[in-house]
Amino acid sequence: MPEPLNNVNRTVLVVEDDETTRTPIAMYLQDEGYTVYEAESAEDGLSIIQDKAPDTVISDIRFKGMNGLDLLSRIKDFNPDLPVILMTAYGTVEDAVHAMRIGAETYLTKPVRIEELNLLLDKAFEKLDLHSEISRLKRELAETRSLDRLIGNSPAMRAAFDVISQVADSNATVLIYGESGTGKELVAEALHKLSPRAEGPFQKLNCAVFTSTLLESELFGHERGAFTGAISQRKGRFELAHRGSLLLDDITVLPESIQVKLLRFLQEREFERVGGNTTLKVDVRVIASTNEPLEKIVAEGKFREDLFYRLNVIPINLPPLRDRKDDIPLLAYHFIEKHRKDMGREFVRNIDPRVLDEMIRHDWPGNVRELENWVQRALVMSHDETIAQKFMPPLGQGSLLRKKTAVPGITSDTAGDDSVSLAGRPLADIERDAIIATLKKADGSTSRAAAMLGISARKIQYKIKQYQDDGVEIPDLKKRN
Repeated sequence: MPEPLNNVNRTVLVVEDDETTRTPIAMYLQDEGYTVYEAESAEDGLSIIQDKAPDTVISDIRFKGMNGLDLLSRIKDFNPDLPVILMTAYGTVEDAVHAMRIGAETYLTKPVRIEELNLLLDKAFEKLDLHSEISRLKRELAETRSLDRLIGNSPAMRAAFDVISQVADSNATVLIYGESGTGKELVAEALHKLSPRAEGPFQKLNCAVFTSTLLESELFGHERGAFTGAISQRKGRFELAHRGSLLLDDITVLPESIQVKLLRFLQEREFERVGGNTTLKVDVRVIASTNEPLEKIVAEGKFREDLFYRLNVIPINLPPLRDRKDDIPLLAYHFIEKHRKDMGREFVRNIDPRVLDEMIRHDWPGNVRELENWVQRALVMSHDETIAQKFMPPLGQGSLLRKKTAVPGITSDTAGDDSVSLAGRPLADIERDAIIATLKKADGSTSRAAAMLGISARKIQYKIKQYQDDGVEIPDLKKRN
């Protein structure tokens, strides 16, 4: 994730017709390192916004001519992500509600308290950084390499895409390697859809779910009376896939007798139904997949070596998600777009970068399938435009997403203990635990805690608000001094 900009890189527009209010605010912000533009009217402010593109706007509400609410509406029409903080000495509840509805960050009453303004600016810039990061990820998703429903920009995925593109129009047998949930079936579908066989049938069969007798019948069909329960002739998957493609998933479980029949088909393109004598010929491209190293199964004598070489003409290796973590944000946004409508969450469009950081640190043992299921749960639990930490479902055993203050490593009870390991813990987590522990030690006094930590009380107050929004328990802060 990109580092947030410091104040030197931030620009603020102050729109206020009262110079005695506008000038002190502008001078203070300049002292804080901001680049500040000033406007005496909403019309002048709109012109500066269009010309200078400030990072945020602080505006009065009451002006002659265009008022602050009109200015806010005009801003949101052409830049809905630009944070706007409104202020007035004459505000009403109705004004505040209307301002928030049309996109104001917050509503301040005069005289403006500097501490409150600082906190709101910090929050506005954090939101601006969030929108910037989200826009970058969406641009990357739009530009990413993809085949059908396969998404990825990692080197391993690009290599897989290249192989798929090169061999899709051939009849070569393909063997797809990958852990459960990595997308082997999607690769097979892509191979079929990109081939001259795309108009033909695509059949798929999981070899692991059938007994030996039923599996042979599923593959090759059977004649009436071939075995108990065979009351009529039945076509198998090979016949059903004529002029198309057949995916054989979990190929390693094939019994020896069926391995022999499959080898014959791959060599001669012919077979007989179970219980039949008529030799049938069909035109089928075979695609096999496995989540185990097939060479190992061959070495153990459980799989025919000659069949292995017939299947392994074109190998495609799909990496586990833990080995292509750069693809996680792209996949997450892809699944939001895929599922937000059917989950009744069309308003959800974004993911908090802090949530993405936690997702990237998770190993996803269930791979892409687990990630998709997690996004679906997160959508259901979210009640805002952004999937935030407070709306997140757990990431499973060993997740770095923690409940309340139950955090590994340094906690509020163990902060300052030199025996606690810091290695490998995110800096944001260490900072949070240090602030909470110091607040406890300072009996809830933000000023004392700030002095102990060597930071400003304003920063502690901002962090407290952030932690509370994330559902973290904070010590009693009534004893401030």
